[in-house]
Amino acid sequence: MKWPTGLAAQIVTALVALIHVYIVLLETVLFNTRGRRVFGLSKEKAHIVQPAMSNQGCYNGFLVAALVIGLLHPDAAIASAFTVFGLACVAVAGIWGGVTVKRSILLIQTLPAMIGLALHFAA
Repeated sequence: MKWPTGLAAQIVTALVALIHVYIVLLETVLFNTRGRRVFGLSKEKAHIVQPAMSNQGCYNGFLVAALVIGLLHPDAAIASAFTVFGLACVAVAGIWGGVTVKRSILLIQTLPAMIGLALHFAA
């Protein structure tokens, strides 16, 4: 069965949004437990960077909001604009994270966003 490109774009966009919900949780409410382990931080380092990570989690929440608006807005042009904006921001943030923090961010964050953008523009 061949999926319509638009449906595939929506599914990938939803997956990117869900990945970022998880990232928001890791950087905020789960930071002292699971987040600290995922980011490989000692208890001491985690205590120092916790305010910055919480702030970063807030920004990731804005990316989730843009993607969700893109998925749910009834006006196709507005939905498309939010989707492209959200996926492009995720891709850029992922590239920056891959360069400055950890290369695996390129696979976890950037690649899915780029696939979502490609499918969106192909639809």
